[in-house]
Amino acid sequence: MISRRAVIRTGLAGMAATAATGATAGIAATDSASGAAPKVLAPTPPMGWNSWNSFATTINEAQARQTARIMADKLLPAGYDIFTIDIQWYEPTASSYTYSANPEPAMDEHGRLVPAVNRFPSSAGGRGFGPLAADVHAMGLKFGIHLMRGIPRLAVKRNLPILGTPYRAADIADTSSVCTWNPDMYGVDMRKPGAQAYYDSVFALYASWGVDFVKMDDMSRPYDAHAPEIEAAHLAIGRTKRPMVLSLSPGETPVIRGEHVREHAQMWRISDDFWDDWKMLEAQFTRLENWNPWRRPGAWPDPDMLPLGRLALGERDTKFTPDEQCTLMTLWAITRSPLIMGGDLRHLDEATLALLTNPEMLAVDQASSDNRPHFLEDGVRIWSARPADGKGRYVALFNTGDKAREVSIALRELALDGAQPVRDLWARRPLGEAVGRFAQTLPAHGAGLYRIG
Repeated sequence: MISRRAVIRTGLAGMAATAATGATAGIAATDSASGAAPKVLAPTPPMGWNSWNSFATTINEAQARQTARIMADKLLPAGYDIFTIDIQWYEPTASSYTYSANPEPAMDEHGRLVPAVNRFPSSAGGRGFGPLAADVHAMGLKFGIHLMRGIPRLAVKRNLPILGTPYRAADIADTSSVCTWNPDMYGVDMRKPGAQAYYDSVFALYASWGVDFVKMDDMSRPYDAHAPEIEAAHLAIGRTKRPMVLSLSPGETPVIRGEHVREHAQMWRISDDFWDDWKMLEAQFTRLENWNPWRRPGAWPDPDMLPLGRLALGERDTKFTPDEQCTLMTLWAITRSPLIMGGDLRHLDEATLALLTNPEMLAVDQASSDNRPHFLEDGVRIWSARPADGKGRYVALFNTGDKAREVSIALRELALDGAQPVRDLWARRPLGEAVGRFAQTLPAHGAGLYRIG
């Protein structure tokens, strides 16, 4: 069995030439094609749920429908609207966080992955995820799926024909380009005739099912080696005329490729898989600081899913303490990161629900601007942002140390002066006024989120 762990590769090859694209990144092809003012895909950080943290590779249709219903009832009112089925929905025998070394994925006659019928019965008869997506849409949600980079190794072994072309799988496969942690696919050699046609056919199929969001894996690392396939996926989505959000995974995406990635995807991972470990959370501060200049509507650096609540096939609850959970949500909000819940919604407790749905925190994530870190003192992190109405500043204070301490910022650092009203956004109550300086005592690994002015 092969685990999902991957090694961060170093050293970037020469950047691949940018392919011609059918739509600018973040722009819905349906609008640009009509001559109307183009709409930005993902104008705000995407919000939703993903099955990986809680179900691994194992989610089935009954579980998906149950989870989507809970999501629609409890999270959709707060704005969480993207329901995503993660990796190996096409694998009939998927059973855990590891993968079979010799997979036999479900495919159609053109080498395109389709749902395993034993796990998703409504996909029988060539209907794919169409029926499930329609029902998810009827709940008011968007439907997302996970996709590995490349073409199934089994399709290459069988040398299946590429739809609409005289070429076959073996003609376009790069058998030297393999994922280090998953054995399902070979890379596609985009220099070969039929290569783009294959990606076009894949995304056309998924668009026909009603897919709204694609988390595409084994893409961002090593970035330059995979850039032609990133461009191919972007081009293929534009050709479908369906506004599908493209999320690249895993990281660490190299910051130096920020311009390229935000032109070809709406989300991209800035780290490897993020789990409920304080050291992992602490490391995200620096990554989010480094990526701050590249954020814009339709282009969101992604520090990964929120490992909260019940996790890991129901084996445990999150290891994050309540203070660390607050730090996680505060950091994701002040940096305008995508909010993708990973915990099992069938066991969603009230404290986690309150953390996810606090409307004042969500306003920071969804509607703030001018988000910036302040490098003022060792052992602490401070960020600020401008509220949607342009008045005052949002301020996030973080104590990353192992002991309680005071964390403070001078109002002049926020371009504020005089007495300023302060509101605690997590407590949703006023805190009085700050004059000259704003200070709060925070617990170890703790955070606070405030509005000043």
